[in-house]
Amino acid sequence: MAAYRYCEAVTGLQARNFSYGIRLLPEPKRLAMSALYALARRVDDIGDGDLPDDRKAEALLRTRELLDEIRAGVVAEDDTDPIKVALADAARRFPIPLGGFDELIDGVEMDLKGAEYQTYEELKVYCRCVAGAIGRLSLGVYGCEDPERGAQYADTLGLALQLTNILRDLREDALNGRTYLPAEDLVRFGCQQGFALSRPPAGADFAGLVAFEAARAQAAFEEGLRLLPMLDRRSRACTAAMAGIYHRLLGRIAADPESVLRGRVSLPGWEKAYVALSGLAGGRS
Repeated sequence: MAAYRYCEAVTGLQARNFSYGIRLLPEPKRLAMSALYALARRVDDIGDGDLPDDRKAEALLRTRELLDEIRAGVVAEDDTDPIKVALADAARRFPIPLGGFDELIDGVEMDLKGAEYQTYEELKVYCRCVAGAIGRLSLGVYGCEDPERGAQYADTLGLALQLTNILRDLREDALNGRTYLPAEDLVRFGCQQGFALSRPPAGADFAGLVAFEAARAQAAFEEGLRLLPMLDRRSRACTAAMAGIYHRLLGRIAADPESVLRGRVSLPGWEKAYVALSGLAGGRS
């Protein structure tokens, strides 16, 4: 239980949006989801950290080896890594498709290689590694009345969340030397100069670019939310809460595109709580 408490602490401190959703789950599922998040956060932190790329590659390899230990069922309860212990226990209790973590690592390795995306189809591959995989991992904890279709919807909902993240973090990513939006879209809207400044590129149709990408995210939300009726009430509420928070962020960005160049767009705590309660009451927020 101490290992799970560690994972819950990581989730509460590092993932405010995520934690609003998983609070709605019964304890066994909530603990399992905190273990999923804690390892996903470790992988993200490796990618975003200050280590040289070769050291990051080594850390990602060790994480793959950790997953192999869990799959082999050889993790001891007194192992010194609480995330490993908690996830191993969760994997014994729930049919978690651990290969989703390998996909997440694949996505982080794309970042290390400085991958850029010429087309939307290429970007979707990345999004499905870093976000769709988390949706499919979560479905292993939630359970689903139609696992095959549910996995497809979970994947698409992850795409919607990641597209929202990309829009929200446009300038922050640019300052870190990363561009995720497809190159063909940047050219189409005259934004190939990038987003390192707190104002749109001169002569660019920045509002048009954001509207175009937001419409893609909205379509992915509408498709992905078809997952909700396939879940039990508490899992449905959890998913609706997390998706609802990001959907509201998307609405704010679409209403004021230049806000993403001025700072990080976020929701106040009271609004996140409202969305979570709405999900519990059966709404889609």
